Amino acid sequence: MPESIPSTCPPISSPGATPAYDDLAQRSRRAWRLEHLSALASWDQAANMPPKGSEARAAALAEVGTLLHGLATDPALKLLLGCAEKEPLDDFQRAVLREMRRDWIANNALPSRLVEARSLASSRCEHAWTTQRPANDWAGFAPNLRTVVELAREEAQCLSQATGLAPYDALIDRFEPGMTSAELDRIFGDLRGWLPELITRVREHQAGEVVLRPQGPFDRAQQKQLGKAAMALLGFDFDGGRLDESPHPFSGGVPEDVRLTTRYLDDDLQQGLYGVIHETGHARYEQNLPRDWLGLPVGRARSYGLHESQSLAFEMQLGRHPGFIAQLLPLIEARFGRQEAFAPENLARLLTRVSPGLIRVDADELTYPAHVMLRFEIERALIGGEIEVDDIPELWNRKMADYLGLDTRGNHRDGAMQDVHWPSGAFGYFPCYTLGAMYAAQWLATMRRATPNLDARITAGDLSPVFNWLRDHIWSQGSRWTTPELVRRTSGEALNPAHYRAHLERRYLG
Repeated sequence: MPESIPSTCPPISSPGATPAYDDLAQRSRRAWRLEHLSALASWDQAANMPPKGSEARAAALAEVGTLLHGLATDPALKLLLGCAEKEPLDDFQRAVLREMRRDWIANNALPSRLVEARSLASSRCEHAWTTQRPANDWAGFAPNLRTVVELAREEAQCLSQATGLAPYDALIDRFEPGMTSAELDRIFGDLRGWLPELITRVREHQAGEVVLRPQGPFDRAQQKQLGKAAMALLGFDFDGGRLDESPHPFSGGVPEDVRLTTRYLDDDLQQGLYGVIHETGHARYEQNLPRDWLGLPVGRARSYGLHESQSLAFEMQLGRHPGFIAQLLPLIEARFGRQEAFAPENLARLLTRVSPGLIRVDADELTYPAHVMLRFEIERALIGGEIEVDDIPELWNRKMADYLGLDTRGNHRDGAMQDVHWPSGAFGYFPCYTLGAMYAAQWLATMRRATPNLDARITAGDLSPVFNWLRDHIWSQGSRWTTPELVRRTSGEALNPAHYRAHLERRYLG
């Protein structure tokens, strides 16, 4: 039988006791354990599950999602939150309560019917996408996506009513709390003002360079071993995670059991290797969240933009640093022999080559933001009802032509079907990638102020200043602070895109 709903606050048995807060913390830890199982089942669905398991897994995940939603919307929580506010909490406990109330508002905004329907629709759409994308089957993909979009619009309306945010802003807020589309318009508007000219200048600057491409084929088993060696170099704890393969690279699981995936090409060493390096940045954030806080909302990563700042600090800031490239070289040659293309100077030129392409995850550092802005503009219009699913291919092609001078007509596989985010219902996520790149540039600028010889130490093979700084200032902080407060505490200022521009100009124009 369901528990009865208390009508009064739990009694305080002694001075300093916090019974309502303690009850909330116990409930939070119970939900965490269920989320643990759901996260691993989701990883398995993407990386390991046989095709015939799709419907049963979708139903199982929906069932767990409904159960979690029931725990998160238990009517007793409203009273307990109010009671806990009156208890003698310290600053840490008040931060926990802040995050609990934020979760409570978002969860109570969504009816259980919508939660279950959304989970089923996204599971089905994502599973079908894994075969429809290689087949370039937009006609088969679009009906599933329509259902996901309809439910995302309903979710946005529900969250908007509960939070007072505009519908699309309410979706952004799930991933990057406090960020709005108006602020993104300001940030991206500034980016549009200087990025196209910088791309042109860099391409002219690189036009005379001779760049050799490594010659394959590259055995996939050896690629995986190379990836694991790079993970070890980057400090990944293999007792708390593993590396697998999936159609789209991702990091999942839980802090105690982080699951990474990448994808390999027989003729391209860079995609699999740098996919691993990117996901290792995510993984190290999760593996170094404060263990004593796990199960409490402050024990989570602060935001998805901050999460992307970790992956991009590894992949772009550190991973393309000449000193780090020199450390990768012996790992590469041990598995694939010597090639002229593996010379450190050539690898550095190869990994910083600017060339507009169709695929976001393969994009160079300079053109990558264009991919993000394109998706942001399309999904905002989609959630707002200004366009429909059937309008996406034509709009996608027009924006790719405007931003990068590329033609995607008829190529849905490398166009609007290339990412898993929309099939999975993750509307509002894409801006986090460019926000993450800006945060990462700001972190490295702050590290260089704190450690003036940082670049020399990286070149000497000492990566500890980077890892120690990230651990002390980002990883160990979890969600203790709001995002703007964490950024100020970490770097001494609010998010400042000028650091991103300075990084790009320094790296690509010297």
